[in-house]
Amino acid sequence: MQVFHTRAAVSSAFDDPNLVSSAGLVPVMALAADTGLSDLVDGHLKLPEYYGANAGLKVSALVAGMAAGADCIDDMGILRHGGTGKLFQGTYAPSTLGSFLRRFTFGHVRQLEAAAARWLSGLAAATPLAEGIDDLALVDIDDTIKEVYGYKKQGSGYGYSGVRGINALIGTVTTRQAAPVIAAARLRKGAANSARGAGKFTADLLATVARLRSARATGMVLLRSDSAFYAHAVAAAAARAGAEISLTVRMDPAVKRAIAKIPETAWEKIEYTNALFDEDSGKWISDAEAAEIGFTAFTSKKKAKQVTGRLVVRRIPELNAKAATGQETLFEAHRFHAFFTTVDATVLDTVTADKTHRAHAVIEQVHADLKNSALASMPSGKFNANAAWLLAATMAFNLTRAAGTLAAGRFSKAETATIRDKLINVPARVASPARRITLHLPEAWPWETPWQRLFDHVYPPPLTA
Repeated sequence: MQVFHTRAAVSSAFDDPNLVSSAGLVPVMALAADTGLSDLVDGHLKLPEYYGANAGLKVSALVAGMAAGADCIDDMGILRHGGTGKLFQGTYAPSTLGSFLRRFTFGHVRQLEAAAARWLSGLAAATPLAEGIDDLALVDIDDTIKEVYGYKKQGSGYGYSGVRGINALIGTVTTRQAAPVIAAARLRKGAANSARGAGKFTADLLATVARLRSARATGMVLLRSDSAFYAHAVAAAAARAGAEISLTVRMDPAVKRAIAKIPETAWEKIEYTNALFDEDSGKWISDAEAAEIGFTAFTSKKKAKQVTGRLVVRRIPELNAKAATGQETLFEAHRFHAFFTTVDATVLDTVTADKTHRAHAVIEQVHADLKNSALASMPSGKFNANAAWLLAATMAFNLTRAAGTLAAGRFSKAETATIRDKLINVPARVASPARRITLHLPEAWPWETPWQRLFDHVYPPPLTA
């Protein structure tokens, strides 16, 4: 592609008061309003003085800016251009939103967290966001480090990743039909141990999942995590909520003894659909074996607090690094990966349980999605401001995903960046004939049909006589 006109024939001017760059925010923010985002925030968040005025509108503005691609406070200026003032109420200046965030305390963050959890229930009721959750809810918890720079960033420190950052604890829920949505999020200091506060977080996460399910739901709720969250507090919180667990275990002596007791005849071949890259050996593998044995977890606790279940083990052949030089393998060796689950074998057999547990990796895609969007930075020097920013980012993530489910097709499980580029950041000219707002969008927009499907759901056309 090249410019058609000569340079002398091209000029530019920022002078049209009726243009908007993100027309997709109209149906998206209408969906947020219809599901009670602003009202819920107003009802739960009580900031002091004039900072707390119109808290619902300010949080909605943060969510709207993030949905349009803002990843720092200054980027919220995207809401103040052209005809956005004709379409939206509460297009606050970035400085106002920054001052609003900096007034948050720990208690205010918890208030916003409560509003976000309840709003997610309304969003799921109005869209297919959590379709199939009554049949099976796969709940994942994991933490991620967001790297930050400078020593004035409150809460920053060096954690397990070896980089200076802040720790974000994320909880998602996935179903057979729906992509992951974020059901809980909590910011912690960068040097925090992964399992710190995980018991309370798990309880809050599963409470939110319970609100997403109907009263007649009978399907299983399965909590999955890696070995960092293999802790009694997590298992106990899951048991109180009626959820099953599938937790990767650390290779401690008790686990090694249990694996050694598995008979050779118990190992069952697993054929992977696609080859997997093994980080330990640096090579691709295409098969493995799985077996299981009864196991009692947390034996250091009182007997009443111990948990009985199954230890499901996957073993991978240890490759001979010197095979290329002609040195044959003297004896077969394996590396073992084990997880503990309370799901009965009649519900998930050994191979199916292993496959289901490995799908826990889907939460890493959520981490990457957030860091490619609003969580590209922690914009404030104040820890609680960043904690509130994280919650707003999760709300923008869920809202964007809900909009994608209404657009349907490939957008039902698309990344937020795809939805943002093709459905939200669509330029339009605002016209107001006969006291009606009309958005004139680009002709031959490649994604016109899903955009119109989203718009018609929120703004249904009038019924014919």
